[in-house]
Amino acid sequence: MEFQDVVRRRRMVRRYADRPVDPEALDRLLRNATRGPSAGFSQGSEFLALSEADDVALFWTATGADPASHNEWLDGMRTAPVVIVPLADESAYRRRYTEPDKARAEDAEWAVPYWFVDTGMAALLILQTAVDEGLGACFFGIPLEHVEGFRAAFGVPPHLTPIGAVTVGHRLDDPGSPGSPARRERRADAVHRGRYST
Repeated sequence: MEFQDVVRRRRMVRRYADRPVDPEALDRLLRNATRGPSAGFSQGSEFLALSEADDVALFWTATGADPASHNEWLDGMRTAPVVIVPLADESAYRRRYTEPDKARAEDAEWAVPYWFVDTGMAALLILQTAVDEGLGACFFGIPLEHVEGFRAAFGVPPHLTPIGAVTVGHRLDDPGSPGSPARRERRADAVHRGRYST
């Protein structure tokens, strides 16, 4: 698929067909995620891939989705056969930037927390690769009050921060709840050339 088609076709898919994801396609999603840029090549992004039904069910329970609760969004999202959780490692960046070729204090202030920026870019690579594979995907946040439960359920060490999660599966013709883009227009004033203008 042409790259411009990938960009145009990317949507947050919230309901999936009852079909497994080819393990080779999942491997490509994860491999591409690790190819994202990282400040100083710190490589501080890791990925927890859940593709067994019991693990996916545990993810939903651990992140606060009561199995007895139902709503359009949750019922649709729980149909995904795969969940990938991108994890940011701040300590990898702090260690990397104390090395001789970067030379800054380990506790120096950062203008931007690049561990989150880079892990977000890796998540976007997952979303784009899903389109290229003919799959659907959706990025969403893990509620703060359930992060520790998620960590405990999957043995995620404390130095890794989940920045959200990505569901992956085969798209349905009816992708579920249309989400915010159905209620809001795409901004036409986001690009500024030469100077910032309002």
